[in-house]
Amino acid sequence: MQIVINALVLGIMYILAALGFAFIFNMLGTINLGHGALYMVGAYLCYYLCAAAGINNWIAMIISAAVLAVVGLLLERVMFRLFLDNFDRIVMISVGIITICQTIANLLTGSKALVIPSYANGLTTIFGMSISNERLVTFGVGLLLLLATLYVVNYTALGRQMEAVAQDRLGAALQGINTNRVSAAVCAIGVGLAAVAGCFMGAYLGLSSSMGDTMNLRILMLVMLAGAGSMNGIIITGTVMGFLDAICQMAFAGNAGSAVPIIIIVILLLIKPKGFFGHDA
Repeated sequence: MQIVINALVLGIMYILAALGFAFIFNMLGTINLGHGALYMVGAYLCYYLCAAAGINNWIAMIISAAVLAVVGLLLERVMFRLFLDNFDRIVMISVGIITICQTIANLLTGSKALVIPSYANGLTTIFGMSISNERLVTFGVGLLLLLATLYVVNYTALGRQMEAVAQDRLGAALQGINTNRVSAAVCAIGVGLAAVAGCFMGAYLGLSSSMGDTMNLRILMLVMLAGAGSMNGIIITGTVMGFLDAICQMAFAGNAGSAVPIIIIVILLLIKPKGFFGHDA
C-alpha cells in the first residue's frame, strides 16, 4: 500500500509537470528546457511566502501558481512568439533561464535543507494501513487538477482551438483563431501546473536547486516514452514512471534507486523510439 500511494503521488506530479511541457511542444513545435527550472521557482516562491511572509501554505501555493502563470505569459511573449521558427535561439534562452534560476536558488539557500510546510498533517487508516494525509491530499488535488485540465482540453472552445493550432497553426489562423492568444493561454496553464507540482513536491521531498534538473529529466523521458501529441500517453507513462521510481527507491539503495528507472526507460525507448502512444513527431 505504501508503494502504491508513493507511486500515485509521484505519477500525478510527473503528469502535471509534463503536461505544460507537452502543450508547448505540441503547439509551438519547440522544447522548453527551462520548464524544470520554473517548476523549481514555483516551489521556492511558495516556501518563502510561507517562511518569510507567514502566509498559509495553501494560499502561498495559489499565489505561486498565479505568479508563474504570469511568467508563462511573459515567456510566450518575449521568447516563443519572437523566436517561433528559431529552435536554437529558444534552446539557448532556456539554458539561460536554468542557469539564472539555479544561481539565485543557490545564493538564497546555499546548502540548507528546506521543506515547504505540510499541506495535511496526521495519518489515515486504510485497510489497516496508516497512510500519510500529506500523500492523500497531494494525490487528490493533483487528480482534480488533471481532470480539470482534461475537461478544458476536450470540452471547451479553448481546447478545440488548442487542437487546431497544434495540427496546423497557419490553417487555424486563417479560420480566425488568435493563435498568439491561444499560445499564451497554453503557456500560462502549463507553467502554472508545473508550479503547483513544485509546491507539492517541495513539501513531499524537500527543496533543492537541482530539483528542476531532476524533474526536467523525468519530463523529457515521459514525453518521449508517451510519444508526440498524446495526452493519454502522458497519463499512462507518468503513472508507470511513478511506480518505477517508488519501487526502485525502496528496492535499491542510494543513487541506484534513481538510476534504475532511467535505465529501464532508455531500454524502452530503444525498443520504441517514437513512443508507445503518439503519432510521428
